[in-house]
Amino acid sequence: MNRFSSLSRRTFVVTAGAAGLVGASGLALPYYSRANQRPAFTHGVQSGDVDAASGMVWTRTDRPARVMFEVATTENFANATRLAPLDTTPASDFTVKRLVEELPADQDIFYRMIAADLADINVVSEPIVGRFRTAPSSKRSIRFAWSGDTAGQGWGIDETGMKTYATIARHTPDFFLHSGDTIYADGPMKDEVDLPDGSKWKNIILVDEKRKVAETLDEYRAQWKYNLMDKNVQALAAICPTFYQWDDHEVVNNWSDSKDLSKDDRYTEKSIHILSARASRAFQEMTTIRYQPAEPGRVYRKISHGPLLDVFFLDMRSYRGPNGANLEDTLTPQSRMIGEQQSKWLKRELAKSTATWKIIAADMPLGLVVWDDGNLKKGSEAVANADNGPAKGRELEFADLLRFIKNAGIDNTVWLTADVHYTAAHYYNPDKAQFQDFTPFWEFVSGPLHAGTFGPNDLDMTFGPEVKFVKAPTAEQGQNLPPSAGLQFFGLVDIDGQTEQLTVRLMDRDDNELYKITLDPVRAA
Repeated sequence: MNRFSSLSRRTFVVTAGAAGLVGASGLALPYYSRANQRPAFTHGVQSGDVDAASGMVWTRTDRPARVMFEVATTENFANATRLAPLDTTPASDFTVKRLVEELPADQDIFYRMIAADLADINVVSEPIVGRFRTAPSSKRSIRFAWSGDTAGQGWGIDETGMKTYATIARHTPDFFLHSGDTIYADGPMKDEVDLPDGSKWKNIILVDEKRKVAETLDEYRAQWKYNLMDKNVQALAAICPTFYQWDDHEVVNNWSDSKDLSKDDRYTEKSIHILSARASRAFQEMTTIRYQPAEPGRVYRKISHGPLLDVFFLDMRSYRGPNGANLEDTLTPQSRMIGEQQSKWLKRELAKSTATWKIIAADMPLGLVVWDDGNLKKGSEAVANADNGPAKGRELEFADLLRFIKNAGIDNTVWLTADVHYTAAHYYNPDKAQFQDFTPFWEFVSGPLHAGTFGPNDLDMTFGPEVKFVKAPTAEQGQNLPPSAGLQFFGLVDIDGQTEQLTVRLMDRDDNELYKITLDPVRAA
């Protein structure tokens, strides 16, 4: 264990200031010019998709620049490893990310970047620093957080900022799992919003690209940059890796490949294929998701976090059929949600997993009814079709998966999700289900991080969900509550290194524990 292993992540951010790091740097820095002439890092740093030997790091500059990287196991960067520099250009909106490899397991990793102006290579920036911890190779205790839904329904950066991120940071998780709706590309904002009590919500930070729906590539990129203007978002990203997945609002509300925008006057670009391509590129550029050579742009993947934990990230958006009645009797491309290839991948990887716990990170819940048209209660946006009967439509794909998990003897699966803008704990009980060929399991819902609060949604009993806990607006409170109402939620998961028990806590943004349960692992006979 290195002598800085007890350093708190918050202390690191404060103590690893630029002035101190410049002197310790082994980089060749010809001279420092006046501050207004020097390159700058515009949106902090991010890390993500960290395993026991590697992790992604990201930053963005204000101009074409050569970014030099150092990686070390101590905060003073003694014996740092210098990596090959990478250039930022307008082609990627001056972003740069890379995979840092050959790292020691279960180790604090400190990374530092300095940017040199490509137009004058002797003009350099102040350093910027970040930190993450690699996954363990032995059975040590693990903590991670999850939630979803950032900057939705017009609720942007107010005086308080995105407080839930700061609350999560205080728990110093090994990683943060963002369950989707990472941006709201389809949610324009105003400077002020009138609240029911006569007060006003004020978006004190607002950019022009947030005043309309995103259509161009630059507008999609701007959605990400807006969120990273929040001090709390940047602070968490500097000390904690984020594992990203996406849902619909990264593109367009309730999008699928068959989305029809012909009657939506907000959009001059009517092609969902063009919009989703631009959104996907922005998602890949602005996050720390790993590049998948077999399918560039792919979101679904597995991340191993030591012998106690594997996380399986689903993409329930990119391969789905239309948001129709969802009542098909057979499994076809039209009735699928995750698609045949992803389904095969998930079964294969679950069967291969030797981790005690298998977290299935789903961007939508299994048993909650989410309508494509909420006003008319028409069309299915999620899995459930609201008929409370045998599996049909998209439910067939998940019935097949749940049957496979049971027959293959895959134990200790837990589903985590967000999307519905409230928090809940669901126990899926085959004794209460219409489709019963599965092993009981838990699904935990959390969110929003910083968006309107809604719910609760109706349940569909095809898979027998039992509500063990729910926290959502009351009828008197109404829907689309602002973050200032306090109903912003996240979840914490702790896995004990000795007992291997998994404890889930559902939390609010003021750090109140709302619900807690400890699950015992099923052990192989």
